[in-house]
Amino acid sequence: MATIIETVNLTRYYGRQLGIKDLNLVVSEGEIFGYIGPNGAGKSTTIRLLLGLIRISSGSARVFGRDVEKHREDILAHIGYMQAESNFYSDMRVGELIGYSASLRKKDCTAEAAALMDRFELDPGRKIGELSLGNRRKVNIVCAMQHRPELYILDEPTSGLDPLMQKEFWDLIRERNREGATFLISSHVLSEVQHNCGRAAIIRNGSIVRTDDVAKLTGSMAKKVVAAGVPAGFFLEGMRNVKVNGDVLTFLFRGDINALLAELAGMDIRDLQITEPDLEEIFLHYYERDERP
Repeated sequence: MATIIETVNLTRYYGRQLGIKDLNLVVSEGEIFGYIGPNGAGKSTTIRLLLGLIRISSGSARVFGRDVEKHREDILAHIGYMQAESNFYSDMRVGELIGYSASLRKKDCTAEAAALMDRFELDPGRKIGELSLGNRRKVNIVCAMQHRPELYILDEPTSGLDPLMQKEFWDLIRERNREGATFLISSHVLSEVQHNCGRAAIIRNGSIVRTDDVAKLTGSMAKKVVAAGVPAGFFLEGMRNVKVNGDVLTFLFRGDINALLAELAGMDIRDLQITEPDLEEIFLHYYERDERP
């Protein structure tokens, strides 16, 4: 399978301030790839580097096998990009702005744009300045998708969308993916990544701390344990993200599960649940310091 995005030790400094450092990322053809981390972690910096919008400090980035700085315009012709925050001409009407976006690509996207506006319930006659945040996001979706590119790079794409429109958006993503399109989707909404992406990378303080199948991120790293009746101060090596509510202890456990059960067997436990954690809890594993209750 062809490699669509590849970075090697990609680094960007803003003066002395670090944006991202030694970032190694591979996205293959046909993937819906999640890129997750909180605001300020380096997601948008990575995306701007991939699009050639800012200069690389060191390392390299290639899209479609081509250097992003040397072949920027050719690469961008095959990408649909949604930025996290959109600044549109407020006096333009929706249809005019979407048509203007298509004209910059020198493509006639009239039919596809009309279908997308209908699907996302956009009125082409409304002025941009009159739109809610959610409707401006819909305009952004149409501008990014009306030319049916090979690669979509989407930065926090569902921000501001109501639940019905979020479902419509993800349905559209899956449709385009079945047609062969590749997606890099940056998000801090971890449930979206968990339900819609095949693989994901977790970025922390400008560096990727783990890349894996989403199922492996949630299934193989740790177990989620909820135990009622645990004495105060209980702690065992391998416990992470510990939360205490009375005598109910909730934590992630990475270690010998038999050792944990042996410890709990000597206590007056009222209830015990051991399940797979969700992606939110896995994510917090990389951001929270280990603490004893």
